[in-house]
Amino acid sequence: MQTNSNSNSNSNSKARGARLEARISNEQKALFQQAAMLSARTLSEFVVSSAQEAATRIIDAHENIRLSREDQILFVSTLLNPPEPSERLRQADAQYRAKVKTGI
Repeated sequence: MQTNSNSNSNSNSKARGARLEARISNEQKALFQQAAMLSARTLSEFVVSSAQEAATRIIDAHENIRLSREDQILFVSTLLNPPEPSERLRQADAQYRAKVKTGI
């Protein structure tokens, strides 16, 4: 059994079958190369890592709801002590139950 001596357990070591190309300015390339050098990574490693970190941050921001302490308390209080249903909600419930009962 052969093993790859360069493999490690982080996500950067996963097999890479896809390719990504981008056109950038000379200034951007110089900036990225300097940052890569300062972080002791190749240009490709730096760009992929930076893009992955940004993507993870953006997705996290869109998938998670963050509430202030006051809003958290209000949300939980409303769940634990919901207001009485309005007349409109009671009518909608009755219509829904009628449809479900008749199979429409």
